[in-house]
Amino acid sequence: MEETKKKGLNTSSNSYTIIYSVVIVVIVAFLLAFVSSTLKPQQDENVALDKKKQILAALNIRDIDGAEATETYNKVITADMIIGRDGATIEKGAQGGTEAGFLCNSASMKEGKLALYVCNVDGETKYVIPVYGMGLWGGINGYIAVNADKQTVYGAYFNHEGETAGLGAEIKDSRAWQDQFKGKHIFVDGKSDVALSVVKKNEVTDPATQCDAVTGATLTCNGVSDMLHTCLGEYSKFLTSK
Repeated sequence: MEETKKKGLNTSSNSYTIIYSVVIVVIVAFLLAFVSSTLKPQQDENVALDKKKQILAALNIRDIDGAEATETYNKVITADMIIGRDGATIEKGAQGGTEAGFLCNSASMKEGKLALYVCNVDGETKYVIPVYGMGLWGGINGYIAVNADKQTVYGAYFNHEGETAGLGAEIKDSRAWQDQFKGKHIFVDGKSDVALSVVKKNEVTDPATQCDAVTGATLTCNGVSDMLHTCLGEYSKFLTSK
């Protein structure tokens, strides 16, 4: 009788290659999921810190990092409210709040849930309003700080997802460009339509409500104007109330 040959794993077969590939993919996917879940708390913390710094930047509080930014936010932000389009309070928020208006986003605004940060800066009341829009290459967003009169801008900060460096990116990178919003009026006296805009320098007709556009970034600046009109318009009942 012929001796029976032992059968081993045929490493050159198609089935072996497929099984091996599947096992490797499963292992890699598991490792990626594990790393992602492990890092997520830190990632969420970093995102929240960046948001706090942007809100503070609109209040002209800049160049602070980490614990100092969090401490300042907790001190300056007296409530992260949520209001409706009618100006009525939906949620009161809290001192240094991160559980009410802080969690709102552009989708919340479309639903009529408007984040409103009530602030105390050197004993004076300020309000910070988030704004969302589209630039030339992607989303743009920011925060507008308003004085207690609800009519004049105290400060502004803008961000973008992918505008051209040296052009549209200037809405984020140029503090001087953002600073020109200080003291501008949101409305023309006696009117409830948002007038705050960005226009070409040679097209400015109302310096009280208009800011100069970034040279060579017309579409991005048009996006900023549209963003201001649309988002601040959502708050018009609040901003025009006494």
